[in-house]
Amino acid sequence: MPKPPLPSPTPSASAKRRARTILDRLKRRYPEIGTALAFADPWQLLVATVMSAQTTDDNVNRITPILFARYPTPTDLAIADPEEVERIIHSSGFFRQKTKSIIKLSAALVERFDGVVPNDLDQLVTLPGVGRKTASVILTEAFARPAIAVDTHVRRVAGRLDLTESLDPVRIEMDLRALYPRKEWVGVSMRFIQFGRDICDAQRPLCRVCELNRICRWPLKRTSYGP
Repeated sequence: MPKPPLPSPTPSASAKRRARTILDRLKRRYPEIGTALAFADPWQLLVATVMSAQTTDDNVNRITPILFARYPTPTDLAIADPEEVERIIHSSGFFRQKTKSIIKLSAALVERFDGVVPNDLDQLVTLPGVGRKTASVILTEAFARPAIAVDTHVRRVAGRLDLTESLDPVRIEMDLRALYPRKEWVGVSMRFIQFGRDICDAQRPLCRVCELNRICRWPLKRTSYGP
């Protein structure tokens, strides 16, 4: 098992206040937030999250009802015919690799955890194809347990807002954990992700209409950006 990441240095009180202001404004923008992936239980969310790589949540949501109707339990998917699974999830992209991943994942879940998704990060990341980001999504969205998932949107937004100096997802996760109290971790990632999609775009951020513009320290921001 990999060594746990080292904790980040304790941030200053002013850094925490600034981080709190950022989150408060994102809460006003997104009072209620959660994954757009449709799921009925933690296993379905786990499979859907793995399938969501390099495609949209809407596309995954069109596929998973068919997939789970055909394979309603981890045991069913663990022994599935790969060619049949490939036909079902073909439109998700990278379907051959995803088929291998979700079958192998389901088999490991049955073998190690009797088909029950664990609600512990260290156990989740032992499953094939499940990294800290996916595990954190499962913890927050399926179990409402405190965790912070770092994807490309979270990395970009946190970096531009000077909440981290790192590009490493694990270090960014630790930096955000240090800035926010544990009770706030649920919801941090999804708000950052949605803000990254709506406003803080990778190529053309809408800085001119951004409610965080005045406290944003990104040196490349332009007040002219926007519609």
